[in-house]
Amino acid sequence: MAMSVGSDGGDEKPMSDINTTPLVDVMLVLLIIFLIAVPVVVQTVDLKLPKVAFEPTTTKPENVSLSVTSADDGSCAVYWNMTKVNSEDLLNRAVAKLEADVKKAGGVENLTPEDLPEVHIRGDINVPYRCIGGTIYTMQRAGFPKVGFISEPEPGQNVQRL
Repeated sequence: MAMSVGSDGGDEKPMSDINTTPLVDVMLVLLIIFLIAVPVVVQTVDLKLPKVAFEPTTTKPENVSLSVTSADDGSCAVYWNMTKVNSEDLLNRAVAKLEADVKKAGGVENLTPEDLPEVHIRGDINVPYRCIGGTIYTMQRAGFPKVGFISEPEPGQNVQRL
């Protein structure tokens, strides 16, 4: 950029205008480059995500309530109702509970999927996934087909109590 200091006409004031044409040209070129490059970089997979609504759970007496936390030493702590159990005790209790429910119904042939007890897991937000995953695996290994999670509704959401 050059600055004019005057002319022969006797006007001795410096010229203070800046030529912005090169700046505008560079900005337009960058804008065009970004408009072309962004769709190439962003790759997405078409998904149809489920619409989720808060549904209050109906707790039946035969359902199993588990709470999963992590102990101070980093190990997993699983509670059956209020009793702390290890993975072997959890499997034994789950098998015994399911066998008792089948016997109470008069055999497997008398059960429908709706009659089977569910497992409701309450997991602490800071629990490692391996603790939750191990609990799910143990309960499915015992024969429970329905495993669900208990969570808190979003703040401000209307909750209907049954």
